[in-house]
Amino acid sequence: MADAYCSDCKRSTEVVFDHSAGDTVCSECGLVLEAHSIDETSEWRTFANESGDNDPVRVGGPSNPLLTDGGLSTVISKPNGASGDFLSSSLGRWQNRGSNPDRSLIQAFKTIATMSDRLGLVATIKDRANEIYKKVEDQKSIRGRNQDAILAACLYIACRQEDKPRTVKEICSVANGATKKEIGRAKEYIVKQMEIELGQSMEMGTIHAGDFLRRFCSHLGMTNQAVKAAQEAVQKSEELDIRRSPISVAAAVIYMITQLSDEKKLLRDISIATGVAEGTIRNSYKDLYPYAVRLIPTWYAKEEELRNLCSP
Repeated sequence: MADAYCSDCKRSTEVVFDHSAGDTVCSECGLVLEAHSIDETSEWRTFANESGDNDPVRVGGPSNPLLTDGGLSTVISKPNGASGDFLSSSLGRWQNRGSNPDRSLIQAFKTIATMSDRLGLVATIKDRANEIYKKVEDQKSIRGRNQDAILAACLYIACRQEDKPRTVKEICSVANGATKKEIGRAKEYIVKQMEIELGQSMEMGTIHAGDFLRRFCSHLGMTNQAVKAAQEAVQKSEELDIRRSPISVAAAVIYMITQLSDEKKLLRDISIATGVAEGTIRNSYKDLYPYAVRLIPTWYAKEEELRNLCSP
């Protein structure tokens, strides 16, 4: 039920939608406020245990301007109940012989989509990664290079440009075997190629410790108060001359905040959640420790309580 203005009742009343007739009816006086409405929901229900061959969709996906045919080409599927190898049939052979210039692009876009889904990234980041890969692929300069590393690097750059950065280690976890070093080299190569094409430096976006903080805190199961205190501490840390990477600063702040809470976290657990080595967290904590009074919010811990922090 929802509210809408009824011309008979002269006020907003609850309305009932009649799905069979497509009418919107006032629940108090029975006046039909809107007739024959268009139902924009799907006309079927799909269940997880249904066979993938019985797809009720009668239309294809949206057009893709990055593909030659806009992604609207026809694909001959295997008929229901057919036996034997489909590609050995006449239709299958003709389709297999047909040269699709976008075959490699389609496969690359599928891989990017899979990595994006595993990282929980929004569609805008996935689309940006597709655009970056298309520009690099058009230069015909990635042949012989590690394809998985190139795709992972495109996704890393897209996250940076959309102000939703991910660490290289997070990207590496979904990169189908590509190592951090390979992804790093691929990223430098793509940036260089894009700068040659654009004729100017490529905008990558600035990384801040706060970009990673909430995700790291969520992995550690920290309380809302601890997360809020960590966010304030990270914002104040940007005013200091701490020459550490934003990821290391975020990990060190989390370590500092958890030491003042009832639910203390082991350094090893923070290292696993953030992907930062324990030694790096210790060194970053050592740099932040002298500024603990300025970093930790007074509502979270008083000055005398900061003495409970372990000395680096």
